[in-house]
Amino acid sequence: MAPPDVAERVALAPAPGEAPLPAANAAELLRRNGTDPEFAPRPALHFGERTWTHAEMYAESTRYAALFRERLDPARPPHVGVLLDNTPDYVFCLAGAGLAGAAVVGLNHTRRDEHLLADIGYTDVQLLITEPRHQELLAPVVGDLKLPGGLLVSERFAGDGNGADGADPPRTMGESLDDALAQWAPGTGDPGLEPDVETLWVLLFTSGTSAAPKAVLCTQRRLLTTGNRMTMVLDVGPDDVGYLAMPLFHSNSLMVGLAPALVAGASVGLARRFSASRFLEDVRRYGATWFNYTGKPLAYLLATPERPDDAENSLRLAYGNEGSPHVVEAVAKRFGVAVVDVFGSTEGGIALDRSGGVPRGSVGKLRQGIKVVDPEGEERPRAEFDADGRLVNAEECVGEIVNVEGVGPFEGYYRNAEAMAKTTRNGWYWSGDLGYVDADDWVYFAGRTSDWLRVDGENFPAAPIEAIVARHPEVMLASVYGVPDVDSGDQVMAALVLGDGAVFDPVAFATWVDAQSDLSPKWRPRYVRVCQTLPTTPTNKVLVRTLVHQKFRSDRVEGDPVFVRGRGEDRYQTFGADEESALRRAFVESGRAQAWDL
Repeated sequence: MAPPDVAERVALAPAPGEAPLPAANAAELLRRNGTDPEFAPRPALHFGERTWTHAEMYAESTRYAALFRERLDPARPPHVGVLLDNTPDYVFCLAGAGLAGAAVVGLNHTRRDEHLLADIGYTDVQLLITEPRHQELLAPVVGDLKLPGGLLVSERFAGDGNGADGADPPRTMGESLDDALAQWAPGTGDPGLEPDVETLWVLLFTSGTSAAPKAVLCTQRRLLTTGNRMTMVLDVGPDDVGYLAMPLFHSNSLMVGLAPALVAGASVGLARRFSASRFLEDVRRYGATWFNYTGKPLAYLLATPERPDDAENSLRLAYGNEGSPHVVEAVAKRFGVAVVDVFGSTEGGIALDRSGGVPRGSVGKLRQGIKVVDPEGEERPRAEFDADGRLVNAEECVGEIVNVEGVGPFEGYYRNAEAMAKTTRNGWYWSGDLGYVDADDWVYFAGRTSDWLRVDGENFPAAPIEAIVARHPEVMLASVYGVPDVDSGDQVMAALVLGDGAVFDPVAFATWVDAQSDLSPKWRPRYVRVCQTLPTTPTNKVLVRTLVHQKFRSDRVEGDPVFVRGRGEDRYQTFGADEESALRRAFVESGRAQAWDL
């Protein structure tokens, strides 16, 4: 848990969008860092054993700015698609776009085929920058790409930056990025623009865990004000080092990692992708003092073999969201780092208060204008709990978390009027996230709006069940979701990833489930799937829609063992071929064959 001084900083910092501007625009900030004697000679960027000062990063970024000005048609939106891991090129692209008044479209490397093509097309990408290891993603669609600025492939940063990731494949498409940049010496390409602070700087795709991702508008104002706020929350100064292992195409790394580093004149260390096994090695190499996370990385860190020197590191703070309370507490203790787990979304329309001693499991207290409401906008009643701490009125108290005073710093979705209308109806910001509020105004996250289950006529969210199941000492990761019942509604299913060496015991697990006093009988999982891994986004958020589609069907669960527990039984039984055939017949006989096939 975060110590009092961290909680106080979080509480006193301006709400997102209310922090002052640290500079007139992104270009002014980047030039300050690159030329001011206070910042220019300091480290700005680390990748493996290489380091760039702020002066060197600015000089390199001017070449990208010149490239963008040359390649982008001024009659079209000045959008540069970036399909890269976390490499220095990504940071140079972002900084170059800030200098040139262009916008970076952060492309998700888990998107495939027509989905990737659609992301590139609807965001009006003119110029696409990638690297050899992502060419295979583009190969199926490269013939359909319309890129007036061209396709550039960077071969500048092979491997993982530490020489431990092997050689990259050769370039097989597009032009060489090195060749395209060669006409500008470092420091010679700054176009000298002063972009309007309302200039679009980044298009960030939402995670798309339960629906198709949307591109969120982020102007220079949004990133500069958020960066300024986060310097206050994180207490970042020029000597601090952020560790960026979450992908730069996601808001978490930009808002909590890169933006405050730029504002404070600090530095960041890059990891191509998050690796729990290399986490401490990277942190110690870079001297990282803070890191950002979202989704399950904290759980992955706990799953690594414990060492007596785990807490001997430079970290003082971790800031992110969607960490389970017991995982947050265990990481803080084991690695000697304050962990601040908050409510967050790419859109940024909700800000909660974390002062006053946040209760275990809460994401913060209601601020003015923040409510939990039903679909018609009526405020939900407060949550009620029984003597064992079980939520007893989930159907009445759980609702969508909204901002009734406006949309906050959210600036809209790009070319998606339907999503905009849904998210901003009534002039409010509708987060799409479920929550409930206790008698003291503390808010608890309850999943996404698609995470409702209806069992035996009772509605309840998945997230509280998931938090309980994840407490099992042998469970490393858990996801809880609804699968169809033969007659109507849903049954509860849990997908589990166990710790190293653990074996699922169907009797012991059922006994443990029954012993959890805060787990309502209707919340107990009917089906359990034991997985090697869970399908996730690049930010380690579980793709629940994939699990829902796979259900308990042997042709979809990829060989994972599935167990089922019947009513009144004291153990889970193997859900084998005979049981699956019988259940499918039951779906057909009940007239719900479509639910089986979905």
